[in-house]
Amino acid sequence: MLTQAPKGTRDVLPADSYRWQYIEDRMRKAAALAGYREARTPVFEHTELFLRGIGDTTDVVQKEMYTFEDKGKRSVTLKPEGTAGAVRCFVEHNLYAEPLPCKLYYLNSPIFRYENPQSGRLREHHQFGMECFGAKEATVDAELILTAYHLLQELGVGNLSVEINSIGCPNCRPVYHQRLKDFLGERINDMCETCRERFDRNPLRVLDCKEKKCQELTKDAPSMLDLLCDECRDHFEKLQRCLDGAGIPYSVNPRIVRGLDYYTKTVFEIVTETPDGKLTVCGGGRYDNLVEQIGDQSIPAVGFGMGLERVLMLLDGEGIELPKPEWYDVFVTFMGGNQQQAFKLVQQLRAAGVKADMDHVGRSLKAQFKYANKTGAPVTAVIGDDEAASGTVKLKRMSDGTEQTVGVKDAADAIRAMKE
Repeated sequence: MLTQAPKGTRDVLPADSYRWQYIEDRMRKAAALAGYREARTPVFEHTELFLRGIGDTTDVVQKEMYTFEDKGKRSVTLKPEGTAGAVRCFVEHNLYAEPLPCKLYYLNSPIFRYENPQSGRLREHHQFGMECFGAKEATVDAELILTAYHLLQELGVGNLSVEINSIGCPNCRPVYHQRLKDFLGERINDMCETCRERFDRNPLRVLDCKEKKCQELTKDAPSMLDLLCDECRDHFEKLQRCLDGAGIPYSVNPRIVRGLDYYTKTVFEIVTETPDGKLTVCGGGRYDNLVEQIGDQSIPAVGFGMGLERVLMLLDGEGIELPKPEWYDVFVTFMGGNQQQAFKLVQQLRAAGVKADMDHVGRSLKAQFKYANKTGAPVTAVIGDDEAASGTVKLKRMSDGTEQTVGVKDAADAIRAMKE
């Protein structure tokens, strides 16, 4: 056990970390393009934040949170999702006093859920999320959907489509809840145990069940879309007009409810078709009441979360190879007692912005060349007795064997030229 990662966690090895860095870089650029700035919140928060924000009737709170008591007898919880922490940050630092909307994103944020590990979803996984506070118009809902959609498209995830729904607001949802409970009441005894638990706590979540039998029993369930108040209906229609204008594939799916209680009005998922069926890559929606639930300000908000592991899994499934960076620009080898000269050259090259390294384990010259070849360094530098005496270095381009000898002070420019 000592040398085995806990169940549901995974190491990112040096040979793979460049893939994470690549998609993280693209995510940062996508967020910046839409005017979102990074926020970094703690890995754990006070448990009350999630009880109040996510909802104590959700599966996340009931079954999946990593909650423990710290040495000060305070109940704290490892983040099971990113939005509640972002809202707490927004409220605590009075960001609502700044010009709104306030656009935040978080990246590579560790998320913890105690559930059976599944494809692209581990007990510790990582999310990219964007949250916008202080904008009530449907245009910002569309902005976030389009940003996520185009990001995934540019990364290479194929067969993408958007599914949207409106789950109303506190004004119109109670009527729907009662209508839904009346419908489910005649069928609930034939449904799975999870649905029977949800029936009293949160009947809307019954529509999210993945059991085929339950889906069949609820296929004719009343739709929230038929009971939206004027404000919610107008908002949903504006969202559709924005997406129509953008020309992306989307559909209205009245069964999308998402798994957290804080959503209002818009909920959406970006899905992809896989050999095993549809897979959600990104999900989010509007949560106009959450800021007020956590703080005292009534401020509308909307956001989404996207799992990094799931994105990488999909890219692997489609055989997409992300650009692999060069490990080194040059590997410096040396003969005889010229180790110090090689070390000095490596430091000079690094100071000039050239990625350089040398042997640190006492290899022979032949073994140094062999190792240099394994690193994939496009150029190898050699310092022997003659070079050390004359203040020069011999450079060799590994692709074609071209060699030249240059002064040490000119080595950085010469290496760059040989790489081109």
